[in-house]
Amino acid sequence: MASAADPLTPAEAMAGPADPPGLARLDPRFARLRRFAGMAPLQALRELDSSLHGLDEQEAQERLARDGDNALPATPARGPLAHLMRAVLDPFVVVLVLLGVVSALTGDVPGIALIGALAAISCALRVAQEYGADRAAAALRGMAATTATVLRRARPGAAAIAREVPTDQLVPGDVVRLAGGDVVPADLLLLRCDGLAVSQALLTGESLPVTKHATLTASARAVDDSGAGVTLLDHPRLCLLGATVVGGSATAMVVATGAGTYFGMSNQDLPGRRGRSTFERSVTGVSVTLIRLMLATVVAVLAVTAFSRDTWLQASLFAVACAVGLVPEMLPVVVTTVLARAQSALRDGGIVVKRLPAVHNLGAMDVLCVDKTGTLTVDRLAVACHLDPLGRPDAEPLRLAHLNACFGLQHADTPIADAIDEALIEHAPQYGDAADAYTAQQVLGFDGTRRRATVVLRPAGQWDRELLITKGAAEHVLACCTHARIDGRDVALDATHLQRLHALADRLHTDGVRALAVAVKTRRATGRPLRPADETALTLIGYVGLLDEAKPSAATAFSTLAEHGVRIKVLTGDHPLVAARICQDAGLDPGVPVCGHEIDGLDEPALAVLARRTTLFARVDARQKARIVGALRQAGHTVGYVGDGVNDAPALHAADVGASVESAVDIARQSSEVLLTGKDLTALTDAVAAGRHAFANIVKYVKITVSSNVGNVCSVLAASATLPFLPMLPLQILLQNLLFDLSQLSLAFDHTDPAARQRPRTFDTWDLSRFVLCFGAINSLADLATFAVLRHIVGAHVSPTGQALFHTAWFVENLLTQILAVHLLRGRGGKSGWSWAARPVMVTSVAVIVLSLGVAATPLGAAVGLHPPPAVYYLWLAGILTVYAFTLVAAKRLYQRVFRTWL
Repeated sequence: MASAADPLTPAEAMAGPADPPGLARLDPRFARLRRFAGMAPLQALRELDSSLHGLDEQEAQERLARDGDNALPATPARGPLAHLMRAVLDPFVVVLVLLGVVSALTGDVPGIALIGALAAISCALRVAQEYGADRAAAALRGMAATTATVLRRARPGAAAIAREVPTDQLVPGDVVRLAGGDVVPADLLLLRCDGLAVSQALLTGESLPVTKHATLTASARAVDDSGAGVTLLDHPRLCLLGATVVGGSATAMVVATGAGTYFGMSNQDLPGRRGRSTFERSVTGVSVTLIRLMLATVVAVLAVTAFSRDTWLQASLFAVACAVGLVPEMLPVVVTTVLARAQSALRDGGIVVKRLPAVHNLGAMDVLCVDKTGTLTVDRLAVACHLDPLGRPDAEPLRLAHLNACFGLQHADTPIADAIDEALIEHAPQYGDAADAYTAQQVLGFDGTRRRATVVLRPAGQWDRELLITKGAAEHVLACCTHARIDGRDVALDATHLQRLHALADRLHTDGVRALAVAVKTRRATGRPLRPADETALTLIGYVGLLDEAKPSAATAFSTLAEHGVRIKVLTGDHPLVAARICQDAGLDPGVPVCGHEIDGLDEPALAVLARRTTLFARVDARQKARIVGALRQAGHTVGYVGDGVNDAPALHAADVGASVESAVDIARQSSEVLLTGKDLTALTDAVAAGRHAFANIVKYVKITVSSNVGNVCSVLAASATLPFLPMLPLQILLQNLLFDLSQLSLAFDHTDPAARQRPRTFDTWDLSRFVLCFGAINSLADLATFAVLRHIVGAHVSPTGQALFHTAWFVENLLTQILAVHLLRGRGGKSGWSWAARPVMVTSVAVIVLSLGVAATPLGAAVGLHPPPAVYYLWLAGILTVYAFTLVAAKRLYQRVFRTWL
């Protein structure tokens, strides 16, 4: 770190007033910072029992032990046990546990073993994936600055020595030195400055640096975060944790550390746990529906079979088997497998998803809120235009501004380029050779009072002449100008000319362009030091317009997201006109921007209405961002948020899914469920597509399986009411479900229709019930047709052999119809209603068909009470399956036509 400014003089330290009035009516959390902001330097030093030479080592260690490390409260890392508890409490796993309890009460040992194995597999997969994602996220973390330059004394009365101290060991009262490139390590009160400029983009969203000074003025005392006066973030004498020094140097005193900093206190009310996301709410709804179906099935089967069976135990076992058969036992395994595959694929593409449900929430997202700085922009300015005093394109202002930036940077005490100089140097390389025609003589750097920078150059071969070039804020440069160069002539400025020049700058600002005025003066070489008084009688050359540079990928990403049903909202702390221009460059229509103060008086429903129709929110702080996100969620939207700054943490926490980048501040990464290893927004479109692909396969499994299972239960009830024996034994039902569920697991690897990825979706219990009712009935009709055929083949007798034949025939038919339903219903299909499944689905389907036919036709089936059916049965079965296939395709087309949707 570079050396800091000179120590304060006693006169400077003594200057200043008492505490600012009105502190009682302000937020008490920030009262301490406000008090220090209004104190004279020496008064502040005495308040913390410090001095201009800093603390001695013993005192610093005692304060560290008393106040704790200078670190924000971190979210405790979750170990495998915590991940296991989260997995066990998953609603789908809870359904399996309830089934296991019912099976235990009835003594169904095979059922308990099967259900326990499925629950264990689901939990193990989820723990492995989420624990691995946490470790990957931890590997991306890194502090931007780990040390600070601090004045410390070995003992009381000894000389102060500047040395590097780890930032987490800073304590209130430490005197630190700041230089270009330093990250502000705590909340600081400036004691002395030399052209200090800091970037607060991660705190406020403002892309341009702000100047700071140590002078105690009347305006510096007007600190009021309610909106009247200067806020703590804008206060010129405070540097808050998270800001970055981009120019100048300073000596400052630490006034707050860790949780006591502005940011630490601002986020004290972040909830310890994130609210229930769309995935968690929808999964709970589906789970409750399945539990209700399961309970209704037990009651219905018992009511039909209890009085026709030999014992209540047999009827109870059969009812439990039907309930187990109704619920898709593989659901937790399928959901976990599908989401885990998507998570792994995204990780390979540079996207770390820390929680499996976040994959689904990315796909279900219909509103994406983004911060401007670092998200829409590339963290740098671009030259938008260069105009003469009449507003006509002219390269001369850009050439002179380029010279000012180049020589100003080369001869500055701390050669750290700010955003404006970087833009001028990078976007005007054609003027690099022009610098060879001049020799720099003196530089007067930018400061917050003058708001301009000046260099004095000597043209080659002209030893007695100097060219003074000044650039800066339009109003501050115009105040120094007496002439304007128009068409090669210097025209004297009168009130009319000045009004027109101010109007031109205002038009640029209205378009979201920052106007940089450029002026010159030619004078005789004097040899005396350059002073602000020399910046007079200047000639205005023109304006250079600067604009935050939008990311090239933003327009493409937003267009793709819009085509897939995701609406974009921009939430920024920057100026509304600047933000509106960036939105336009990114392909967004900003509409009418809404500023933060306009939403303060709105309740949540009114804010939700406003948020739905508004694209751009400007001048919003961290709490207002979180309110907007929360209002959209309460209105029924699935909301995502992308941000990387300190002021984005509450909104990231409030969203259904928060996304950040690896270079974001630590609190933003901790508040995010998704980490992008780059700042390219097209990666987010890939994540959305992966989430929708995953959900399409999950809902495909749920709908097909539950509809088949409900059809089976209806068939069981009908058969139980008409047959003097059980249509299938409990062990046979469990075997059938196991074979079918194993084949269904392959749907995690299936293709999906493009239409299924076109719009955001989540679980819909009404849509599920409608689908199950329609196609469960068709499946039941196929079973009833099989019953009729079997009654014809077996006859009216009920011998044990006849019962075994009936069980076998329905066992085979049921498996084959379910496999056929998978392939006919898994996609929209073409004219034939058929589309080829992925290879894993085809392989497992063939395997299940071979196993079902093999078990039925070989002695293996005898172990579970099956008997080989006669050959004529297979002829009848082929006819039933053919009719079933045509009926299913016809019903599928009718369903799509009536409801205009599919899986």
